Amino acid sequence: MQVTIETTRTHDSSCASKDLAVRCSTCNLRELCLPQGMTQDEVQRLNGLVTTRRRIKKGESLQHAGEPFKSLYAVRTGSFKTCIATEDGRDQVTGFKMSGEIIGLDGIGTNIHIIDVIALEDSEVCAIPFARFEEASREITGLQKQFHRIMSREIVGEQGIMVLLGSMRAEERVATFLLNLSRRFRARGYSPTEFHLRMTREEIGSYLGLKLETVSRVMSRFHDVGLIQIKQKHVLILDAEGLKDAASPANAGL
Repeated sequence: MQVTIETTRTHDSSCASKDLAVRCSTCNLRELCLPQGMTQDEVQRLNGLVTTRRRIKKGESLQHAGEPFKSLYAVRTGSFKTCIATEDGRDQVTGFKMSGEIIGLDGIGTNIHIIDVIALEDSEVCAIPFARFEEASREITGLQKQFHRIMSREIVGEQGIMVLLGSMRAEERVATFLLNLSRRFRARGYSPTEFHLRMTREEIGSYLGLKLETVSRVMSRFHDVGLIQIKQKHVLILDAEGLKDAASPANAGL
């Protein structure tokens, strides 16, 4: 992979390292990110759209709620959690972002970000100024279509979370979460059956609407019945079909 690197001035105090330029046409994530489904000519035209690559250290913020919306971010490496502050002052985890996924869509409607985005590990993102993105999407048909697909996935994903939190039992929620991670790792060329959880069980519980103790109990139960093998944050799926059954309402009680 060929990457053009140039030093620029960083505008975010949470990004301690220098910003780095990157080309979409040479990125190994182009089949997961904005270039997905676009022609080679269209992808080449994207090279001037992504201005910089930024490094965010574990525990640092990429964006804060209340900040002006200026850019979208494509996750290049690493992972992030998205959070929103509740009325009683708690941080509610609303999602987890992996490589090839887009961050910052929350600010499009109001020009103000409404969620915090925090790195779960040392990560890198490609910064895409939204003003330039809008201009490019009017000229590049494939980019506009791909952005519509991304927005559609976000809507479908939010609806799925509403169903998960509104009607699923604890076993169904945890099984669905693990299966979702499995599918996402497979799409990125990683093992769908063996992976490391970058988030804590408390963060998983916040996302799933469960207490920390409940998440630990369910995972231990899955381990005991032979669905998974889990050691701290390392997960090995032993019985994918059994885990799918656990995600079904009729079998969630195991």
